Amino acid sequence: MNRRKFIQSVGVGLAATTWGAAESVSTTKRPNILFLLSDDHSAPFLGCYGYPIQTPNFDRFASQGMRFDRMFVSAPQCVPSRAALMTGRSPVAVRTTRFTSPLPPDIITLPEILRTEGYYTGICRRTFHLDGAAKANGLTEGMYDRYGMRTFDRRVDYLDRKSERNQTKNKMNEFLDRVPDGKPFFLWISFNDPHHRWDENAIPKPHVPAALNLLPCWPDMPGMRKDLGRYCDEIGRLDEEFQWVLDILEARRLSGNTVVVFLGDNGMAFPHGKGSLYDPGLNVAMLVRWPGVVGPGTRTRELISGEDLAPTLLEAAGMPVHKEMSGKSFLRLLRGEPHEERQYVFAERGVHGSSTFNENTKADGLDFSRCVRSKKYKLIYNVTPYQVYQPVDSSREASWREIVAAHEAGTLAPEFDRAYFSHPRPIYELFDLDKDPGELNNLAGKPEYGAVMRDLQIALQEKMSLDYDYLPLPLNE
Repeated sequence: MNRRKFIQSVGVGLAATTWGAAESVSTTKRPNILFLLSDDHSAPFLGCYGYPIQTPNFDRFASQGMRFDRMFVSAPQCVPSRAALMTGRSPVAVRTTRFTSPLPPDIITLPEILRTEGYYTGICRRTFHLDGAAKANGLTEGMYDRYGMRTFDRRVDYLDRKSERNQTKNKMNEFLDRVPDGKPFFLWISFNDPHHRWDENAIPKPHVPAALNLLPCWPDMPGMRKDLGRYCDEIGRLDEEFQWVLDILEARRLSGNTVVVFLGDNGMAFPHGKGSLYDPGLNVAMLVRWPGVVGPGTRTRELISGEDLAPTLLEAAGMPVHKEMSGKSFLRLLRGEPHEERQYVFAERGVHGSSTFNENTKADGLDFSRCVRSKKYKLIYNVTPYQVYQPVDSSREASWREIVAAHEAGTLAPEFDRAYFSHPRPIYELFDLDKDPGELNNLAGKPEYGAVMRDLQIALQEKMSLDYDYLPLPLNE
């Protein structure tokens, strides 16, 4: 279907609510949509998830809506993950597995669909990452401009390509001032925090490293705790900026008819996090508030994929989900109605950053892998197992340097040594997530898990086939 015919095929629908109302969603007014995206933000790093971190504003917001415990983005990197969030399709299917790639112009996005049905749409603050990453005045950037490959000026009504934290209030107010009377709006605000590099003392009362809980995939070392404290401090600063946005919404009397979605774009830049297909790289914090529709203080442990956001918001606006979207709407879940649960979520990993490939490139720069996760098990399929592992962005920080030093000294615990320094890495990794939440004990190849592994391979084979994936399929059948 070409672009014009697709846009013409999208129907008009209506949905709304009123802040604080007990009634079900109205059918006379469509809701505004405010999409708030933090950068490199793993679950459970908010106070409302039970983590010892200073986030009073997020915690209050969670008490007004739904907390998602198992939201998994479709890639552990900014660009491909955001592509899935905006298209309802996998990064593979929309051809954005290379970090520097612009979203192809023939791929329709959520704000474009909303725009055709009367929404005023906009994006502001930190770069949205979908118009191609390139060095200023560089060769690739010149090619993007020459061939018209930067398309978001045409996809939305208002576009702020990149502004700083101190511009959040100005940019949001500027956008809202431009919304025509009577029109609903869609606004995507991207935050910088808690992206690496982490500032020193990002908040007045920094978190105490000794009081923080480490994830089970990390050894307990001073550098790990120090870096985690810096990371939590940035989330504390994000908590303030998040409230600025909510305050503007309230001051303009827009809260009652606005769906507010907050989530992280991918996981934290720590070992087993950003750039990896382990849970800390994919499982992000997510909160949704929709007055009168979403029950206050609710939570869910259902599996949700990054591909599911766009279909859900389309249905919330009363619009049909396009047939090309592989995501599943969770609108019924938000409404507290019977909902067909996902059996699996999927994710991919490809090129990261803007660097080219050479003989020294490690897994943080290039790593072709895919995964499938159920509620209990995860299968990771590593197609480039000879790439030496190191964490994305933070390989020079103390958290990783101390792990490397312990490995070289022969003092690193065996489970961490296997996890980070096996070479080559196993082509298949299978984890029982109930027994091994740190994903440290690989069960692939054990006869007693043969049936589980085959079921997951079949599910991954189907997903890769439907997405026209370019990697070798896991099963030669």
